Amino acid sequence: MTAILGIALAMVFGLVFNRVMKLFNLPSVTGYLAAGIIVGPYCIGLLSGDTLSGVSFITDIALGFIAFSIGGEFKLSSLKSLGPKVLVITFTQALGAVALVMCALFVVRAAAPELIDTPAILLLSAIATATAPAATLMVVRQFKAHGVVTDTLLPVVAFDDAIGLMVFAVCSGIAKVVAAGAELTVTSVLLMPLFEIVVSLAIGAALGFLLTLCCKLFRSRANRLCCMVTLVLAGVGLCELNILGGNLSSLLTCMMIGAVFVNTRRDAEMILEGTERWTPPLFMLFFVISGATLDLAVIPQVGVVGIAYIVFRSLGKYFGAFAGAAITKADKQVRNHLGITLLPQAGVAIGMAQIVANTPEFSAIAGQVVTVTLCATLVYELVGPLLTKMSLKAAGEITERGKLPITELIEEAAARIKGRKNKTDGESGT
Repeated sequence: MTAILGIALAMVFGLVFNRVMKLFNLPSVTGYLAAGIIVGPYCIGLLSGDTLSGVSFITDIALGFIAFSIGGEFKLSSLKSLGPKVLVITFTQALGAVALVMCALFVVRAAAPELIDTPAILLLSAIATATAPAATLMVVRQFKAHGVVTDTLLPVVAFDDAIGLMVFAVCSGIAKVVAAGAELTVTSVLLMPLFEIVVSLAIGAALGFLLTLCCKLFRSRANRLCCMVTLVLAGVGLCELNILGGNLSSLLTCMMIGAVFVNTRRDAEMILEGTERWTPPLFMLFFVISGATLDLAVIPQVGVVGIAYIVFRSLGKYFGAFAGAAITKADKQVRNHLGITLLPQAGVAIGMAQIVANTPEFSAIAGQVVTVTLCATLVYELVGPLLTKMSLKAAGEITERGKLPITELIEEAAARIKGRKNKTDGESGT
């Protein structure tokens, strides 16, 4: 089977599983990952290992646009309106997840060194910061939640991924030094990662200003969309060149493109809507390809590590948000219920794992990092929306009862069966 035909069939499976997930009111990403697992080389094999290697550029491009969309959320006027409470809570819940996951995995390593290496610990700890806003927003909209917890939750999940990208850039730089067996120095552990972050952001800022200039020169939607696509691709491509000898972050670069653009044009949000019209197929392919890389045979080997990651990331998110709310003297409902709503994890976390998979220095640990991340994503995307609903309900912020589509189907079927039975009994009685 050719790579193009394989991709087409993968998208067909993605669409089918997306429809199935909608019956259970689960996020689309869950269906895409499930489709990828089935069509991947470790299941029915529609996508072979060679095919996945040949289409790895799709992953890089999708990650660029994911980061670009995150950057588009960082309008300075909006950030100023958030206030210090939201910013403090965002930092504490993100760093709380990093700290607890890192401590837990180092304990696992101390007890059984063969289970996980130090570079994998650093990378998984950084990935733990990421939160998926899509699953959270789905619950908020479906059940029309509103209140102090909801008002705090929405900006936190938007700002969280930016912090995650920063933490991942630092931990990734340190992990490369450790994986290479080089000596840990101030330069290698601190200065070099910071240098790579600064250069990545500088390139992104330059491309962001260039995008603003291009949108002044081109007025049509089609041309402006072409400009956005071109400059995001340029950001990803420039980072692959390893300019100035550093391993630059395409995620940070593309995020900065979006952040600069949204703050230098008044109509930026309207222009950015253009990318949302064509990126859904790209993101679907990204998740399907990510699911296809999951080697089911590896899952039992990372059981302890995966369980530790899920449990301690959850604790880190909860107690981190609790601590941030306590420090800022936020409302009691925010302190007690916000942390549970931050558990869902998807796109950005998977993107970080795919970067690990595509980095030569991490070839020995990539399988473990990807497997743990994808398995955790499946768990969080299945359980996360339900826990978010329960938490918002406990906070008294769900105003609509709402039902899952699958529940409505079952109730309708039961009503029809009962109606037919009553009709049969009536006819037999007469």
